[in-house]
Amino acid sequence: MSVQAKVRRVTPLMLSMLKGQRPIVSLTAYTTPIARLLDPHVDLLLVGDSLGMVLYGMESTLGVTLEMMIAHGQAVMRGSQTACVVVDLPFGSYQASKEQAFLSAARVMKETGCSAVKLEGGAEMAETVAFLTARGIPVLGHVGLMPQLVNTAGGYRSLGRNDKEAETIRRDAKSIEAAGAFAIVIEGTIEPLARAITESLTIPTIGIGASPACDGQILVSDDMLGLFSDFTPRFVKHFATLGPQISAAAAAYADEVKARTFPAIEHTFQPRAAALPDSDQK
Repeated sequence: MSVQAKVRRVTPLMLSMLKGQRPIVSLTAYTTPIARLLDPHVDLLLVGDSLGMVLYGMESTLGVTLEMMIAHGQAVMRGSQTACVVVDLPFGSYQASKEQAFLSAARVMKETGCSAVKLEGGAEMAETVAFLTARGIPVLGHVGLMPQLVNTAGGYRSLGRNDKEAETIRRDAKSIEAAGAFAIVIEGTIEPLARAITESLTIPTIGIGASPACDGQILVSDDMLGLFSDFTPRFVKHFATLGPQISAAAAAYADEVKARTFPAIEHTFQPRAAALPDSDQK
C-alpha cells in the first residue's frame, strides 16, 4: 500500500525566489472553511488584523488583540495545506521594543504553526525586523498606508503624492529590505512610486492599492468576493457578488420557515423499524 506523500507548504524563501519569475498570489483568510477554499489557488494566505473590521465590525484594526490573531491563525492553518500562512502582529504587540516584538511573534508562531509574521512600519521598525529575522522569525514588511497608524496619518488615503511622502516610503521600503524581511506589502501608494520601489528592491513587493508592476497582489477576500456592497475601495475588484446571493438565500429560508415548507419530512429523522423477536427471524 502506497503512503501518500506529505504536501509541502510554500515557504517565505520560496516566495522571495518568485521575484522576477511570476506574480505572487495572496489573499486574506480568517476562518477554516475560507482557508480551505482559497488554499489551492494562492501562494500566501494572510491572517490580517483587518479581521477586526471584516469579522468583528470594528471601525479600525486598533482593537484587535494578540489572542484574536492566534485563534484565527490556528483556524486558517487547519484549513490550509500548501499556502504560506502569515499572521499579522496587531497594534500594541510589537511597537514598544524589539524584545516585545520577539515575544509576541514567537508566541504566534508557536501557537499557530504559521510560517511568518507581518508587521507595519518603515525605518523606525528596521531594528525590530532585524532582531526578529536574526532569531529565526521570517518577517513580511508593510509600508505605505499603514492602517495601524490611521490616527496619525490623517485617515485612509493614498500616499506618495508629494516629494516628502514619496521619499519616506522609499526609505521605509529600503530599510525593511536591509533589515531582512523576505517581502514587503505596499499599500495605498500611488502607482508610479510603487512601481519604482518594486524595481529598486531585490525582495518581492506585494501590492494592495499600489501597482500592477508589484511582484504580487493581495486583497481582502471578503472584498474580492463581493460580500460588502456599502463601499468598494478603488483598488478592489469584485470577482464575485456573494453579498446579494447570501441575502437572497436568507430571505428564501425565512419565507419557507414561516410557510412551514422547511423542514420537509425528508429533512427529519424518523424512528427505526422495531427489531423482530429472535423467534420471528428464524
